[in-house]
Amino acid sequence: MRFLKRAWIWVDDVTGISAAMTPLLEHPVPKARKSAWLYVLGSATLVAFLIQIVTGIALASGYVASAGQAYDTLKFISGTDFGRIVRGMHAFGASAMIILIGLHAIRVYVMAAYKYPRQMNWLTGAALLMLTLLMAFTGQLLRWDQTGFWSVMIAAAQAGKTPIIGNWMGHFIMAGDTVGGATLSRFFAAHVFFIPALIFLFVGFHLYLVLHNGISEPPEAGRPVDPKTYRSWYRALLARDGEPFWPDAAWRDVVFAFLLVAAVVALAVIVGPPELGKPPDPTIVEASPRPEWYFLWYFAVLSLIPKWSEDWVIILGPALFIAALILIPLVASKGERSPFRRPWSFVIVAFIIFVIAYYGAVGKIAPWSPRMDASPLSVQVVGSSSGPVADGAKLFHDKGCEYCHLVSGYGGIRGPDLTYAGDTMTPAQMTTRIYSGGTNMPSYNGNLTPDQLSALLAFLSSRHRQPVLPIPENQ
Repeated sequence: MRFLKRAWIWVDDVTGISAAMTPLLEHPVPKARKSAWLYVLGSATLVAFLIQIVTGIALASGYVASAGQAYDTLKFISGTDFGRIVRGMHAFGASAMIILIGLHAIRVYVMAAYKYPRQMNWLTGAALLMLTLLMAFTGQLLRWDQTGFWSVMIAAAQAGKTPIIGNWMGHFIMAGDTVGGATLSRFFAAHVFFIPALIFLFVGFHLYLVLHNGISEPPEAGRPVDPKTYRSWYRALLARDGEPFWPDAAWRDVVFAFLLVAAVVALAVIVGPPELGKPPDPTIVEASPRPEWYFLWYFAVLSLIPKWSEDWVIILGPALFIAALILIPLVASKGERSPFRRPWSFVIVAFIIFVIAYYGAVGKIAPWSPRMDASPLSVQVVGSSSGPVADGAKLFHDKGCEYCHLVSGYGGIRGPDLTYAGDTMTPAQMTTRIYSGGTNMPSYNGNLTPDQLSALLAFLSSRHRQPVLPIPENQ
């Protein structure tokens, strides 16, 4: 201990660290009292980012950003105990960072901490939010599996719909005409170098603004912000009822940061990293990739909207969101901060949370996607093991009908439920539908022999009201 103390005295003497850091750590902040724990979300987001940096460096030391080696190296990393934990921490750290920065933005918006003189605090925070989402998106491709591959293909197709510069944007994202090794290299450079550098830059500016403008005080009803008098009032508040950031307020940040790191490590050890999908293969057109949970709601929205509205939603949706983030502190820089005097803030936040949760759940189910892994119907469901009905049930699976249609809880949900098809359609109606096709359903005219059609009709006609079997977990 004596050696460490002497070493610190020497370092402090030649660097002046304590003289520079002490005013920063001991700067006065308003007492938050009941809402004190809500003020830890910003520092917790920074801790989550630091987790990403540390684990990202460890992963990059064994990762090869090559189309021919990326998948195998990541599979090798995941196969070791240490690599599994590090990759798990990186995955859960990303989720933590998304959640925390979202909660931090909600807290700032509800408490109207974006008002004078903290407009630039909000704008830099909004830039950090967008950079965090971009960081999460670029990380998907680095897994170099089917999900990552098709996510970039879809993103490039969406960017291509942008007027005038759409074609250029699509080529820029893919680093060429299609997703390949150049795309992987570009995403790796963006994910590991460019985006983190921008985040560090904006974090530094954001922290400077926090120190310069002071941490916002808890809002009170009937105490509006007046730019002409606010700074003098705030200085008087700190002199009268302030406390030093360290240790009076910072201990909460330290405790929450410790709990955050412990939770990420525990999840990495117990749950582990997300499983790698199959290697990327553009010839597998029946692939049904799903983005990470934080993009799943947007994926669902784009999948459910009418086709004619796709261009408008893809272009105007993100544009309006970014415009709203920019305009909020500019058009509402003064006035009431109390959320009870701004009830619409609760309504807006509740609506956003509902949309993300609802469409995230829909995206998890993905009713628009065929279930390519649906297993053949069991004898218990079919009702017989031989004869036309059993043959028709086998055809129902082999021809891909089961991928989109549900029978007694088994199969896909993209098309109508055919559990009781014999009660709702006649054989003639079934034949017409099979041969003519329909919305999202191909025509099987010329794809079935008369005997196969008869067997399929026998199976569908046998479906009458009976107890529905429970849906297995893997369905």
